[in-house]
Amino acid sequence: MSDKETSQFSAADPLTGYLYQCRVALIESLRRIRNGEEITVSLETLDDVVFESKGKPRELLQTKHHLNKTPNLTDASPDIWKTIRIWSKNILTGNVPAGSTFFLITTASAPEGTAAHYLKADAGKRNTDKALKRLNATAGSSTNKDNAAGCTAFLSLSMDQKTQLLRSVYVMDNAPLIIDIEKELHKELFHAVKAKHLESFLKRLEGWWLERAMQHLITRDSKPITGEEILDEENHLREQFKQDSLPIDDDILNATIEEYVYQDKTYQDRTFVHQLKLIDIGKNRIFYAILNYYKAFEQRSRWVREDPRLVGELGRYEDLLMEEWKIRFAQMEDTLGKGAAEEANKQAAKTLYEWVETGALESIRSGLTQHFIARGSYQILADDLRVGWHPKFIERLKFLLEPEMAKL
Repeated sequence: MSDKETSQFSAADPLTGYLYQCRVALIESLRRIRNGEEITVSLETLDDVVFESKGKPRELLQTKHHLNKTPNLTDASPDIWKTIRIWSKNILTGNVPAGSTFFLITTASAPEGTAAHYLKADAGKRNTDKALKRLNATAGSSTNKDNAAGCTAFLSLSMDQKTQLLRSVYVMDNAPLIIDIEKELHKELFHAVKAKHLESFLKRLEGWWLERAMQHLITRDSKPITGEEILDEENHLREQFKQDSLPIDDDILNATIEEYVYQDKTYQDRTFVHQLKLIDIGKNRIFYAILNYYKAFEQRSRWVREDPRLVGELGRYEDLLMEEWKIRFAQMEDTLGKGAAEEANKQAAKTLYEWVETGALESIRSGLTQHFIARGSYQILADDLRVGWHPKFIERLKFLLEPEMAKL
């Protein structure tokens, strides 16, 4: 298959189009929220993006993104007529109430003198009468099969309907490409967090938005996304980027044993698991230890990737956890005394480990209340044999270090 044939069947263009549509929906939602509007937004209903007010569509947005080319919006452009077809049919069926506004947001350009040029928001260029004349002429003479449905739908409108439609249409040409919308999102959200956190904040907000949009698209009877939802998520994330906290990602927070433990047998060979088996901790509790290890390891890794300066803070946090462990471990040794029986050693070790499972552990920051970070961090330390539960854990588990020692 040639490169040309491959490109014809590539999924890049439609996939980029959908992602562009979602990004446009987010940024336009944020702009309306900033203006104090009470909004609900729907995707892929009457149009690509629909903003509703009091249960009725008020603004319909059609998005057009072109990945490898920047076509002009001539009067015969398929982008124009595909859009007009959707809008005309909604008017003919009565799905869109009078007074609604229509936007065509496109990365293409509207050349001077074209219908699209006369429909731009710029008051100095806008002339809906000239746009109507040009679109009527094109629809009546076009032989382009790709435009046939749009031309037919437009010609089906009465002159009054055409006039009212075009007076409500605004073409937003030369829109930012999908990779450039991020800059626009930065402008909308610069106030939300400190500049150093903006990239991480935006990444999480967009992640939530894409997941929420996907849920909305897949569920047929899904309700529109409300402005309150967007504000709530923004506020929730903002709290996590305060000085006394750190962000916790939902996919990590909501990770389950079934997904990340039962299906992965490699954890059974980890040192921290052997530490728990050494003191006869039950299988289900071991599963939860593995889950805490996984969640803490993944979240800590993300923090460091986003801000390498956190390596030092995590190191100091581990020192703090170890100091607390040393005190409790020493208390256990004193209580047992020398020559304690193995059963007594195990029972004392279980009591110590129960403190890790359910006790009030030190948090890396005061505003971070999720317990899995501390519990999982203790498992990370136990995996390195920097902490342990059995009074003789180093002696009993030194065989685990032998393969590594042999490499030195």
